[in-house]
Amino acid sequence: MSKKWILGLLLAISVLVLGACSDDAEESQEENNNEDEAAQEETTEEEAGEEESGEEAAPEGEAGTQQPEMPEPDLEGIPDVVASVNDEEITKEEFEQTYSMQFQQAMARAQMSGQEVDQDQLKTQIAESMVGQELVIQEANNSGIEATDEQIDQTLTELAQQNGLETKDEFITALGDQGMDEEEVMSQVETQVKVDELVSNEAGDTEITEEELRETYDELVAGQEQGGEDVEIPEFEEVKPNIEDQLKQQKEAEAFQSLVDKLREDADVTINL
Repeated sequence: MSKKWILGLLLAISVLVLGACSDDAEESQEENNNEDEAAQEETTEEEAGEEESGEEAAPEGEAGTQQPEMPEPDLEGIPDVVASVNDEEITKEEFEQTYSMQFQQAMARAQMSGQEVDQDQLKTQIAESMVGQELVIQEANNSGIEATDEQIDQTLTELAQQNGLETKDEFITALGDQGMDEEEVMSQVETQVKVDELVSNEAGDTEITEEELRETYDELVAGQEQGGEDVEIPEFEEVKPNIEDQLKQQKEAEAFQSLVDKLREDADVTINL
């Protein structure tokens, strides 16, 4: 188990921008169309049964056609040291763990969009992202920022909830089952708290104005109307909290990238892919 595994995951969570408002609209559409979809499925099954009468039924999981196999992440030729950042190494093990997780997410998006995943391009993007994360980690550790016990406990509790667990102890135990001892977990969460504080200082005031909320909502509504989607659009007040969270995450992500760009200017970075 890589010592930076959980911290890399935490950083990914901290800068992830979620399309929560779009998801709400999609969920509303699904709820409104459930009965129609069920009826369509029954009709399709009946038609298929009529067409295939007397023939062997298709294997379970197939609908008369062979589903394409899910490609595997290409991990051949990954060097032992993927990158060095101010004399700190990003190892093959660390990169492969991160790449495998990100590849699965990229494949899921590709299936929805119908586009293929360029694994060479994805590797480069992930290597650059890991370099940026390492630069911010180094800056956080050298900044003099202190993480309090209360902040560490709060972060652990939030992580537990994000992973469907009730307590921080359950989260620590789950990581222990994957080979990470409690001391290592606490050390990495402490660093994450410092990173959050550093990025927060870089971002400054992230309060979202009513004008920004309304403007974003109007853009979402206009986009759905232009797309010709027959969707019941939620009222502004219903999705307002989601929009606010999304905009805050966007500001934090922009601050994170701005910080990376500044640190990269004076950093000694080598990527070996």
